[in-house]
Order: sequence, then structure tokens, then C-alpha cells
Amino acid sequence: MKIAYVTESLPPLVDGVSRTLAQLFGFLERQPDVDFRVFSPFVPGPEISWADRVRKVPNVPVPLRPDYRVSTPIGHKISARMDEYGPDLIHVVSPTFVAFRTTKYGLRRGVPLVSSFHTHFVSYFRFYHLGALEGFGWYLLRKFYGRCEAVYVPSHGSIRELAAHGITNTELWSRGIDLARYSPRFRDPELRARVGADDDTPVLLMVSRLVKEKDLADLVDVDRILRARGARYRLVFVGDGPIRGDLEKQLPDAYFAGHQTGEALSRWYASGDVFVFPSTTETFGNVILEAQASGLPAVVVDRGGPPDLVEPGETGWIARANDPADFAEKVLSLLDDPEARRRMGCRARETAAEHDWGAINGRLLESYRRVVERYRPRAER
Repeated sequence: MKIAYVTESLPPLVDGVSRTLAQLFGFLERQPDVDFRVFSPFVPGPEISWADRVRKVPNVPVPLRPDYRVSTPIGHKISARMDEYGPDLIHVVSPTFVAFRTTKYGLRRGVPLVSSFHTHFVSYFRFYHLGALEGFGWYLLRKFYGRCEAVYVPSHGSIRELAAHGITNTELWSRGIDLARYSPRFRDPELRARVGADDDTPVLLMVSRLVKEKDLADLVDVDRILRARGARYRLVFVGDGPIRGDLEKQLPDAYFAGHQTGEALSRWYASGDVFVFPSTTETFGNVILEAQASGLPAVVVDRGGPPDLVEPGETGWIARANDPADFAEKVLSLLDDPEARRRMGCRARETAAEHDWGAINGRLLESYRRVVERYRPRAER
């Protein structure tokens, strides 16, 4: 089977989408009956084994986010390049200019199309004073995903939300974790000492891009509530972004570690005690799974993908979305109970172990095969 991918996220860009695709492509190149080609603004370095399968498309930087790039509406010659490759299936990853053009190509040539839901762009609108455009955003998503045979979604919560907006051709494509990379064995006393956390001072850890749409304003309020209650802890942010300066002013007692990768990131995860994640815009929440694999209980909110990952009272707590008082109460229950943190952290690690990348991507490949088989009779009419 020959599969063509169209995506705006790929290494060396580092985000949840590019990491998910890197896992998938590493899996696919080990399948003897599968060939694939990727069309993207980004081309990985030669250290990536599948880099020679990537073809670059013309692109421009995303306004306000120059690290991201988006394909241009013209000049990509996507139809000719698809004709040259001759795919049996096309996976368009995000609803971008080149992806829309690719869906038209697939419909015209009788090649089945699938897509995946990674980033909840429509939910970002309200953070940038564009809430009035949400209805139009959902209209575009229905139009785009309606052309696809299947839309792969990372969580049951996101599947329900898409269904509520008329997008029902969905299937679950969850996310996995590398247990060797994220583990309690990376816990680092020196790192904890650097942030001023002794054995009696728990570390509340947040790993994320520091952007408005992660609901970090709620975490500022949570910090104020906890301090008013006399709680003892250290709040640590790992990540960077455009609102870091504002957060540093509003949270003078917090520690900002900046962007971290590799073993350094593993040590930060394992050196925390409770993972706090108030974001309402996640379709899954890879960082929650990474924290759980590192042995941390998590406090999340009841919107999007994160509730799929947390079993209340067993691996953490689920607070009401955009309710800092409720979130603070859940965090406080863990700060006050070291034994609960230890028990939930152990259970979280066990839960993370159930997310095996090989099994997850194997199920996706089987779904691809069903789509191709199901589509073939229609294409032959």
C-alpha cells in the first residue's frame, strides 16, 4: 500500500503533531508492504531514517509564530506530485491550503482520503478576540472532514465534541508513550534543590508552550488561591512562549525552566510531584501521558482529551473547566497527602504503560486497509 501524507508539522519542528507523526512514520517504515511519502513545509535532518521520503512544499511563516510555517495556496504543484507518486490512500493531517487542494485531487482521481484531528484551532479563537468566527470555523471543518472516509481523533472527549458539531465519520487514534524515555528513575535531587524544593516542599509541574490558549491565566488564579490557603509548594514551568514575560510578572515565586528536550526534559518530569494542566483546548494531552509515565498524578479539567487520561482518585483529579477554585481544591488535596501522591503516581505509571505505540499505530494501519478496501468498489463504478 502506498500512502501519501500532507502535513504542516514535522521535525525539526517540535510539537505534539510532529512527534506523533514521527512515531507513525518510524512504525510504517518497518512494515514490508507499506510505502509512504510526506509533503510538508519541513524536512527532517539526515539523522531521521525516513527523511528521504519527505518532499518540501512552498511555505511562509505563520504570523506571530515564526517557528511554525504554512504551505502557500499556489506553487506547490500538489496534483502533479501526487500523480507522480500514485498513492492508494491520502492522509491530510490538517485543514490547510495545500490539504484542501489535495482533497480535491483525491476526489477527482478516485483516491480515498482520510484525515486526523490534532489541534483544536476553533477553540483558540476566543483567546484572540475572534469568538464570533467559531461558527464559520466549524463550517469549514465540516466541509473539510466531510470529504474524508475517516477522521482519526485522539480521545473520546474530542470525538464527542466533533459529533456535537456534525462531524461523525470519526475513529479513535490514541497516542502512545516511550516508557524508557519518561520514567521515575530520572528524578534528580539537584534539580529540585535548584528550584528550592526540599523533601517537604512538593513541586507543581506544568510542561507546555506558554500561550494564552493553554488557560494559563487560570493557573495564575490557582496559585493565588493556594498561597492564600497557606499551601507549601514550588510551581515550575517547563516550556517557552509569547506570554512567558507576563507570567513571570504575575508569578514571581514560580520557576521558569524554559524549553527542554531529551534527558533534560525527562529529569524535569520525574522531579515533579503533581502535574497541573488547566488547558481546555487539548484534543489529547501528550504531556499528561509523559507526566504519568514519569510517576506523577495529574490534575486536569473536564474538557477535550485530558479527562480520557485521568481516573479520578486513582491517577489524579479532574476539575471543572475554567474554575480555578475547584482546580485549587483538587491540587490542595494532593499537596496535603504525600501518600496519595505516591499511590496515584504509581498507578499513573501503570496506566501509561497501557499506551503502546506499536499497537496504536498497528490499529491505524488496519483502518487504512479497511478504507482502501471499502472505497475500491465505489471507485470502480
